[in-house]
Amino acid sequence: MAEGYDVIVVGAGNAALSAAISAKEVCDSVLVIEKAPEYFRGGNTYFTGGLIRFAFNGIDDIKSVIPDMSASEEASVEVGSYTENQFYDDMMRVTHGMSDPELAQILVGQSLPTMQWLRSKGVRFVLAFGRQAFKDGDKFRFWGGAIIEAVGAGKGLSDQQFEVAQRAGVEVRYSTQAVDLIRDDMGRVCGLRVLGPGGYSDIPARSVVLACGGFEANAEMRCRYLGQGWELVKVRGIPYNTGDGIRMALGAGAQSYGHWSSCHAVAWDLNAPPFGDRTVTELFQKHSYPFGLIVNLNGERFVDEGADFRNYTYVTYGRALLTQPQGTAFQIFDEKVKHLLREEYWIPQATMAQANSIQELAQKLDINPEGLSRTIREYNAAVRRDIAYNPTIKDGRCTQGLKVNKTNWAQLVDTPPYYGWAVTTGISFTFGGVKINNRGQIVTNSQEPIPGLYAAGEMVGGLFYYNYPGGSGLSAGMVFGRLSGTSAAQDAMKLKDV
Repeated sequence: MAEGYDVIVVGAGNAALSAAISAKEVCDSVLVIEKAPEYFRGGNTYFTGGLIRFAFNGIDDIKSVIPDMSASEEASVEVGSYTENQFYDDMMRVTHGMSDPELAQILVGQSLPTMQWLRSKGVRFVLAFGRQAFKDGDKFRFWGGAIIEAVGAGKGLSDQQFEVAQRAGVEVRYSTQAVDLIRDDMGRVCGLRVLGPGGYSDIPARSVVLACGGFEANAEMRCRYLGQGWELVKVRGIPYNTGDGIRMALGAGAQSYGHWSSCHAVAWDLNAPPFGDRTVTELFQKHSYPFGLIVNLNGERFVDEGADFRNYTYVTYGRALLTQPQGTAFQIFDEKVKHLLREEYWIPQATMAQANSIQELAQKLDINPEGLSRTIREYNAAVRRDIAYNPTIKDGRCTQGLKVNKTNWAQLVDTPPYYGWAVTTGISFTFGGVKINNRGQIVTNSQEPIPGLYAAGEMVGGLFYYNYPGGSGLSAGMVFGRLSGTSAAQDAMKLKDV
């Protein structure tokens, strides 16, 4: 082949940069192709909270990822453990048992080693006190399995990975769209056709890793695959994830795989812009609903806010908002639980109201006042007051006799002032994609790998169905990015030696 790159990675989010960094450990030349301009780099990673789920057996594993943890900080926390079995069980539980067992096992088994690998490269992490822990006595106790976030959240993770890649000698081209795969007469992928500032060009490569996201920013594909109404939702991340990598892979014979009619979604501020805001990033999301109520424009509840920790329900409930009148809902809280609300509730851009009565709150938010008053009255009457309230565990404090009962954290809504936030569906990423094997190679319907072609990140299908455990998207990107990058580089070097 004409001299080109050993590995080209398409995309520049967490998965793509993990692939580029790992590839550069093995081969000589790695090029990252980024569709966005440099000032908009980072993919959807930039818009996440930076929370990462991985398996660990106790404080020593945590300290291997946060080696600069102080003695006083260590003494102030109770991290418990989150074993590989627990991680795997959570994957299967929330995906209705449909997650690909081989992919799920790779994710679970490689989650801690991959975190340790990134830390060894210089990526720094901290305990997620603000979103995953509550003070219980003299200790902060963590819940929901995911307890660590990148320093600087998603933006910080992206910036740190770019620094690692650039130190390693990875080349990055911005404002350059991957248009098509180049294949030789034997069917091997041997390069990439791109459209950059100077027009179309062909770039030779021995291996190509596609890690350029799903189709969540493509309104036509959302409507086609997710269903009616999905063309109307807000995109919480970048406008560049329009399914390019999936299209190219399918065109090369890749097997489509996974839950194409489902996606990751969240409760997103009703008046947020159509795409992600680089300043506000993930703070338009509203995730403290287990401690309050969710109602629609009629003032009616429609989900069990306390079914589980929010890590395991927010994706499903984010999608559920789209089924309500005008795709709109409201999260309602009273003064008693105000201290439990995450910082995202208090940003100046939030669509919220405060009032001294439920009727006044309803009027300010354009909720049916009679409907909301009736819902609150019936809910309060149904709360089991004989069960202790504890936000750090699934406390079993529930309601009885309602059409939609609340399973945990059922507090009376009776202490003014009352607070309400208006939310709608914000899509994060899509679940459908292409199938890969245990080396990260994209495979055909006959399960044969397409030579020279690999995938990682959101365009890998088969991991998430219906739902996902919070924080596992970033860990999957890291794990399969590292896997595909290493495999792509190894295979490129074998070609080089021929």
